[in-house]
Amino acid sequence: MIAFLVPYDLIRMVASDDRGPALAHARAILGLERHLGLHVEAPLNAAVTGVRWAELATSFWYAGLHYLVTPLVLIALYRFAPERYRPARSALMLATAVALVGYLAYPTAPPRMLPGYVDTMIATADVGWWPDHNSAGLNQLAAMPSMHVGWALWCGLVLAGLARHRWQRLLAHAYPLVTTVVVVATANHWTLDAVAGAVLVLGAWWLLVHRRRAVRAPEPVGLL
Repeated sequence: MIAFLVPYDLIRMVASDDRGPALAHARAILGLERHLGLHVEAPLNAAVTGVRWAELATSFWYAGLHYLVTPLVLIALYRFAPERYRPARSALMLATAVALVGYLAYPTAPPRMLPGYVDTMIATADVGWWPDHNSAGLNQLAAMPSMHVGWALWCGLVLAGLARHRWQRLLAHAYPLVTTVVVVATANHWTLDAVAGAVLVLGAWWLLVHRRRAVRAPEPVGLL
């Protein structure tokens, strides 16, 4: 996983830093969201802004869980269902590789770079490990698609498959939903960024995991 994260971050860093096209793409996404009735970034961001516990919770969720939960889920999958590990890991890598192409081909500014939004991460930088001038920490124009959401959905799919109890499946499904709210509320992603990240993972999952299971359905394996 570490060997994969390093090139992932390096490619994000070398993606275009020209704000002109990225801001134009962001405004185009915002216009499409308004047309579709999906523009929820502003009210969610406003609901978090100034509420200290909400700012801290969303900031730590955004900055920490992305790189913590995914490796742990990979380890759990390898430990409890090794026969599912390779296709699921391949689905994650495929979706992320396509996302990296998107960062290079379609640089997009996040909401926090447009007027009317507050960068929650910068507002909480005094208690976090992230910088107080760039909440992304890497390339600021790699918003489309949101792999925070994509990776969270992948984790949810894996954990739901490992779960034996209904409450475990509910928690597994809740993780990507909460992550979606977090990335939008902190003004780091547009709603359509989240949709695109989810579609990438679902497509890769169907191609590399679901179709394989259709050929040979494995026995249920649980964590507990």
